[in-house]
Amino acid sequence: MITLASELQKRKEKTEFVLNNITNLPAVPRILKETLELLNDSSVNNNELAKSISKDQGLVVKILMIANSPLLGLYRKVTTIDYAILVLGHNEIKNIVSVLSVIESFKNKTDKYLNEKEFWTHSFLTGMASKRLADDFGFPNKGEAFIAGFLHDVGISVIHKFFHSKFIEIYKQANELDITYQEAELNVLGMTHQQVGHYLIERWDFPDPLCDAILNHHNPENSVSNKTLTSIIHFADYMTQKLNIGNVSWDNNIQLNVEELGVLKIKNLEEVDDFISNYEDLYKNQLESIRYFN
Repeated sequence: MITLASELQKRKEKTEFVLNNITNLPAVPRILKETLELLNDSSVNNNELAKSISKDQGLVVKILMIANSPLLGLYRKVTTIDYAILVLGHNEIKNIVSVLSVIESFKNKTDKYLNEKEFWTHSFLTGMASKRLADDFGFPNKGEAFIAGFLHDVGISVIHKFFHSKFIEIYKQANELDITYQEAELNVLGMTHQQVGHYLIERWDFPDPLCDAILNHHNPENSVSNKTLTSIIHFADYMTQKLNIGNVSWDNNIQLNVEELGVLKIKNLEEVDDFISNYEDLYKNQLESIRYFN
């Protein structure tokens, strides 16, 4: 007798089989690849790095836009790539180039089931907010918070690109059966988008706390590697929905786990609302500054 559990397990195994064939990141543009290789070389100097980045004016514009992001909070306007490298440092530039590479790797056509611009805007905004929250809460690894926040929903993009017919089925189930997207994902794939994202980035050798944050960003109570990082991503994701800025329908009805925010010294919903209200203008200004997802 075939049980629901055994059927879901079969679907999960089929999903993992496909994922195993896309473990390697798709090819990225040459200049992005060259820049990342330079950034992985500890002996590279600022002039070499600036020369590489300057070969692609589109990349220059994107880095400068991010450098001047309201959520990044720099006090002086960054107008040249040389100055961006100087004030941000190699690690920060590497984080920025890495997320731009991910966008290029998983870029897909917008359709009525997922608006790519809105999705990557949400990802970037959550990453920037996570970095700002990390700073405000005294979390030491702000770069890791940015990457985790940016990649928290990468599983959605993977499903849309590599399981497109399944993506449509998930979309229809969620809307026609009035269930959450996560419930529909389990029904169709045997895995949620959190599990899909975690499955891949674990194989890309990302640090355990970052993998854990992506897996548990909807359920920070399940975090085992770094509950503070996971709670930051959870909170940043919720803020986009609460403020209706850079939100995506996939996260409709997201539930905030206030109890887990205790690690961030936030104790109740009143404190949550007060905290979020202080971020509203920053979010709005950030959204207005984003141009490169067109």
